[in-house]
Amino acid sequence: GLGGFQMIDFNSLDGVVHGPMRLGILTTLLARGDQDFSTLKDLLAATDGALGMHLQKLADAGYLHCRKSFVGRKPKSTYAITVAGRSALARYVETLEAIVALVRSKERQTREEPPLD
Repeated sequence: GLGGFQMIDFNSLDGVVHGPMRLGILTTLLARGDQDFSTLKDLLAATDGALGMHLQKLADAGYLHCRKSFVGRKPKSTYAITVAGRSALARYVETLEAIVALVRSKERQTREEPPLD
């Protein structure tokens, strides 16, 4: 048989969450709470342009919320993960866990079986 392979729906991997930077943003917001732009930039070692683009894509998907304020005369954007963002991240991680379990089980089998060549 397919050994559990048919149980993984690769198409369910959310393309919005899937990019390394967007996955990093959502994970950071989940783990550390609300963060401002410059803190996210530092934590994720991102450029302004790249971070801004990924934040906008996540906001457009409804996965994060941006709160704009002023500190003195300086504008400040603070980002928070939304309920939809938490849910999307959880679904993504569930699919990754299924992939990890399958790969690990095959690694163990490979170590235990003699090579065919």
